[in-house]
Amino acid sequence: MGQKVRDRVELFSKHRLQFYAGRSHPALAGAIAEHLGVRVGNCELVDFPNGEIRARFGDSVRGADIFILQTHSPVEGRSVNDLLMEQWVMIDAAKRASAKRITAVCPRYGYGRQDRKSRGREPISARMVADFFRCAGAERIMSVDLHSGQVQGFFDGPVDHLTAVNLLVEHLREQLSGDFVMVSPDTGRTKVAEKAARIAGDVDIASVYKRRSRDQVGRVEALDVMGDVKGRLCVLVDDEIDTAGTLCEAAKLLYAKGATDVWATATHGVFSEPAIDRLKNSEISRVIVSDTVPLPPEKQFDKIETVSVARIFADAIRAVFEEGSVSELFGGDNQT
Repeated sequence: MGQKVRDRVELFSKHRLQFYAGRSHPALAGAIAEHLGVRVGNCELVDFPNGEIRARFGDSVRGADIFILQTHSPVEGRSVNDLLMEQWVMIDAAKRASAKRITAVCPRYGYGRQDRKSRGREPISARMVADFFRCAGAERIMSVDLHSGQVQGFFDGPVDHLTAVNLLVEHLREQLSGDFVMVSPDTGRTKVAEKAARIAGDVDIASVYKRRSRDQVGRVEALDVMGDVKGRLCVLVDDEIDTAGTLCEAAKLLYAKGATDVWATATHGVFSEPAIDRLKNSEISRVIVSDTVPLPPEKQFDKIETVSVARIFADAIRAVFEEGSVSELFGGDNQT
């Protein structure tokens, strides 16, 4: 064996995957690491009295393929802004420690719903967040069920867009045997409902037409339903449940149009106030979400069921590390 070949073999054997996580979702980080067969790496995160954050890796990351997980949803007194800054600081620390490649793993992508200007003199914050990831040193981003596909184009590098719709539909299919209809809670989510309906076996779809207040954040009014829902179980499909105003108003309208039962499913269960009270008192009988966002005890009640995305993230991380295809893992269903 020639010296150059031996050098290449030695270099390849040193190629290693290292997985780290911020403080937003340790349970999901641990589950992903278990599926990968690695440990969550040691990164010391310190909060200074003035609110600033410092990160220091306890392991050498030189020449390694680094994946840093952080989901962007408020948790344990930390805001979305705190969690974003923490992830950026970790990325910068890895970059300055000579990591070979850094992937930002963001189960829920912060500011993803601010993907366009809806009124004059507004920012496009989803683009700004992507710019900050690039500036910090991330070479690619991995996320699941972005609010809109265009967010992928905001980052100057590869974006691995995963989907949890297949998992959620599989869970639904285990619970349902009779006739049901997939319902988009507004016209903007129709493609998500169509995808879910196709995966479920070409079930029927319907859509709720709503009007959102321009002046009052979170206030919506469901006006009408397009599609046949009378005498049928309806499953509302969305990418995220935040204050649950849209879903609860849609459920009222579906019952008024003759639905026999209403379920709801979404990838990201954020459940900002007053979502829990709204859902508890709503006509929705079951709420199925993934674990992209941690669900503390105060947000758990008997209507909620959780499906884990740990395996799909582990499979995608392994594919990226081995230079494989991420879209093949989903049969192309992750393309938006």
